[in-house]
Amino acid sequence: MKKTLLIMAAGLGSRYGGGGAKQVDRMGPNGEILMEYSIFDAMAAGFDKVVFVIKRSMEASFRAQVGNKIARKVEVCYAFQEYDSLPGGFVPPAERVKPYGTVHAVLCARDAIQEPFAVINADDYYGKDAFRVMADSLTRMAGGEGEASMVAYYLRNTVSENGDVTRGVCRKDGGNFLTKVTETYGIKPCTDGIIRSFAEDPAGTPLPADALVSMNFWGFTPWLFPQAESALETFLRAPGDEMKKEYPLPQLVDTLMQEAGLRVEVLSTDAVWFGVTNPQDKAQVMAELQKLHQAGAYPPALD
Repeated sequence: MKKTLLIMAAGLGSRYGGGGAKQVDRMGPNGEILMEYSIFDAMAAGFDKVVFVIKRSMEASFRAQVGNKIARKVEVCYAFQEYDSLPGGFVPPAERVKPYGTVHAVLCARDAIQEPFAVINADDYYGKDAFRVMADSLTRMAGGEGEASMVAYYLRNTVSENGDVTRGVCRKDGGNFLTKVTETYGIKPCTDGIIRSFAEDPAGTPLPADALVSMNFWGFTPWLFPQAESALETFLRAPGDEMKKEYPLPQLVDTLMQEAGLRVEVLSTDAVWFGVTNPQDKAQVMAELQKLHQAGAYPPALD
């Protein structure tokens, strides 16, 4: 059964410095970028197609730096996250430059995917075991409707000492199915050892360190696409800050669980996540990748 990996790489990377530079920043000991590790691990787990979601303005440089190299190993497709693909003929304000979020990114790949697929961020390292358990999950849900899965990580392992982060904070039932996911902004560890979100309360709202969070590693079937299109169109036409509002995947998943009967399996894994949200995170990520190469988890170079 074909399994596709959808990599969201069109974001502007505003907290990192703009222009989406972190998507192709070289962090491995031999100049590897983070998504090369995800593709390497996905191929080892049985994925046989990669779909990159990028901006059209990135295409030439992205193909030269990433896509052509990957296409020598696995089937590669491209999808473009642009305003002309917004559903229902929606036209954004002329002054807006910000993408409309990860739901739109996934929806842009609709024509390239007819099989179960996983979704990841381009600028995160998810770990080998995470791709193994996701591949197994996609096999189980093949042909199914209203089914999905996610790889969850502990909040304490996903915060940054260098600035705030956004995480989908999750709850699950006794059967390891997701019951609630809340996109939570302004999360950072404090000097007293407590992790807090400062999005709603200037004093900070404490969050459990062992809370499960989404790092945008989802498994879906094509059933998702018409659901996402309808939900995104409703979101775009609803009141909100027309210059800044965006629709994140955890919000869509939560809506579909409550309104469309979506069942989301929470996958257990021993994998360790790390990634780059702020520029200062880069040194730590480079050190972690160096350790993985030295330990033999990866060959000297990801050719």
